[in-house]
Amino acid sequence: MSRRVVTVVCLGFIASVSAQAQAPEQSLMWPAWRGPLGTGEAIAGDPPVEWSETTNVRWKTPIPGMGASTPIIWGETIYLQTATPVGDDKSPRQTDFAFPEQRDVYHGLAYFRATRDYEFAMVAVDRQSGRLLWRKVLRVEQPSEGRHPTNTFASASPSTDGQRIIAFFGSRGLYGLDMRGEVIWERDFGEMTTRNGWGEGSSPTLFRNRVVVTWDHEGDSFIATLDASTGRELWRRPRNEPTTWATPLVVPVGDRVQVITNGQQHVRGYDLESGAEIWHGPGLTFNSIPSPVHVDGIAYLTSGFQGNVLLAVDLSRARGDIERSGALLWRRDRDTPYVASPLLYRGSLYVFKHLQGLMTAIDARTGAVLYGPVRIPEIPDLYASPVAAAGRVYVAGRDGRTVVFRHGPAFSVVAVNELDDGFDASPAVVGNEIYLRGRKALYCIARPGDAAAWRMFRQLGPIASVGEREPTGGGSN
Repeated sequence: MSRRVVTVVCLGFIASVSAQAQAPEQSLMWPAWRGPLGTGEAIAGDPPVEWSETTNVRWKTPIPGMGASTPIIWGETIYLQTATPVGDDKSPRQTDFAFPEQRDVYHGLAYFRATRDYEFAMVAVDRQSGRLLWRKVLRVEQPSEGRHPTNTFASASPSTDGQRIIAFFGSRGLYGLDMRGEVIWERDFGEMTTRNGWGEGSSPTLFRNRVVVTWDHEGDSFIATLDASTGRELWRRPRNEPTTWATPLVVPVGDRVQVITNGQQHVRGYDLESGAEIWHGPGLTFNSIPSPVHVDGIAYLTSGFQGNVLLAVDLSRARGDIERSGALLWRRDRDTPYVASPLLYRGSLYVFKHLQGLMTAIDARTGAVLYGPVRIPEIPDLYASPVAAAGRVYVAGRDGRTVVFRHGPAFSVVAVNELDDGFDASPAVVGNEIYLRGRKALYCIARPGDAAAWRMFRQLGPIASVGEREPTGGGSN
């Protein structure tokens, strides 16, 4: 490609960034599993609409081990977590387990018992070539539990601020690493006992110099905040909650910063600095998995197993019991997600019913249904959370198909793409690239020539921050 063509492409890319109200460099990366805003939106993204195994795949790299953690991206490097079985078989560590081996747990799959040691590792991949740069094994250990047949032992996603990486393997430890993969600190919280032995998945939230971890299980549950530089625990508060898999959301509200959590007993807001409970509200359903999202002072909390709940909370008014304070703006009791977190994009809230490709678009401010529920037949089973960029929504299904549709007042499919893989990890979007982590490989989807445009754009240096929205923490698969 000639330099002139590259320059034209690059200028078009810069124009698309400017149209979004320029954002800091962090907003041009994918620092946590739900992106720079914690909503699923790629602020300056414009990835391809169509792809296949032979079209618009820049590279495809097998990743050693298993993991449903979403890749995070900073600069020219992709980071993700894996768990790889090693050594000989041994007796399971769990004294009992929810399902005998032959019992059908999910679509004919049985409960998985851990009968080997695993290497729990962080992996770094080069963005341009897909080459594995390094693999850092953080612990070698036999898991104390088994897992749901569709879960993995590396389902939590890492977070980064460009200075350090926070990796969480639940019962296998919380780690702070530098950008080269060297361990700065580590913490061990003990061992979880998850509901039905289905395993773990909540991700850590990194906000400024704080790391927030929820530890909800069938034992003594708690929430804790640590110093991101040292791993020193700053506070810990007990939680009367059974197992949840939702990642906490951290957002500035006035002169305080709130930590917002899902829960079966209560949804809650904590003060980031002290850990004091600011507010609480009605609980969600069993097996709370979707993570909260937030925009313009309103937080949205949802779940959808054995029931349906979606709550919209005005954080400026949230004090004590939000049902009494008037902070609970609206609620919805149908068609809410079991696993996939909501997408919050340009005033619309996109939610999927249970595990199905049955989608409803909702006006985030009022709770009014814009359209739906609409069935997307190409997505029969859904774990990954949807993402959005350039006026489009991307939904990756468990069977390897990704549906792209337009953001707007009516449902309109742009493309249906299929790859030789299946996707439980949520997509990540940076610039003109979308990254899909499958069960077999990590894909970089990009149009030919976009790599050169992105490199030229990056050479211009960090973009001045003139936007009003500050990136917020939040994030599980």
